[in-house]
Amino acid sequence: MVESSAAITDLLRQCGGYAVIDGGLATELERHGADLNDPLWSAKCLMTSPHLIRRATLQGFVAKGISREEGEALLRKSVEIAREARDIYCDRASKGSWDVIGDPKALKRPLLVAASVGSYGAYLADGSEYSGIYGDAVTLETLKDFHRRRVQVLADSGADLIAFETIPNKLEAMAYAEILEEENIKIPAWFSFNSKDGINVVSGDPISDCAAIADSCDRVVAVGINCTAPRYIDGLVRSIKKVTTKPILIYPNSGETYDPDRKEWVPTTGVADGDFVSYVGKWHDSGASLIGGCCRTTPNTIRAISKSLSSQQDSLDFVAP
Repeated sequence: MVESSAAITDLLRQCGGYAVIDGGLATELERHGADLNDPLWSAKCLMTSPHLIRRATLQGFVAKGISREEGEALLRKSVEIAREARDIYCDRASKGSWDVIGDPKALKRPLLVAASVGSYGAYLADGSEYSGIYGDAVTLETLKDFHRRRVQVLADSGADLIAFETIPNKLEAMAYAEILEEENIKIPAWFSFNSKDGINVVSGDPISDCAAIADSCDRVVAVGINCTAPRYIDGLVRSIKKVTTKPILIYPNSGETYDPDRKEWVPTTGVADGDFVSYVGKWHDSGASLIGGCCRTTPNTIRAISKSLSSQQDSLDFVAP
């Protein structure tokens, strides 16, 4: 697993010590008119608007009357679309016809495509991905059986890595780690948890216990936090650092709260792009090396994150002896 474990560290070395993760896809899809009030969420667009495209499960497709084979094809299509978007970006950027965030160094940085694996709760579409409470009937084997085939398909889809994200409890992290080992998955993975108190993941399991599972799995090359309010990130990064030396990634949401009954985000505690980005330097200093945004963040957020990190690196380059 030497090649796999070196994937992110090599990326970070080529990028000057940090990398930028993209923003909230579902948020951008809605901005372009997509109706995501559906159990498939943004995966619905793979069928209805592939030109506009996240979290898809084989079971979710089957529930919509789609065959297993067609569902697997749609999973592969999601990665194909992302790879095509990367190729288009690189082509236009190389010709000088694309806004590369005003940073000429961006052209030299590798762009990786991560295949997203959402939690069992995302498939249930009942908000349990934000609580991590699945009930006693859901066991480790239940979760392994649910996720296994999707992981196999995505591992062979052409993605550069698998992003296991919005993990709400320790049990699901254990299931992912065991699948990666049992199936001898060749491409690297990252584990990303969500929290609503800055100490534990949303189920109440300590973040340190969850991060330790990621640390113990050779196929996991980075660990961190996503879809969590910005105000909690610094403390969570510090807690993760105590149990792992693997790179830490963070992509918080805007700070708003998801209402599972109304199936929408409630704009009560969100932060503007400028306020969100004001945290970036602190997060990087705390130990996060891959930084981006999740739900309710925008392309403007990601541009600002990239600019902030680039400016910080330029400052370090300038004062280096």
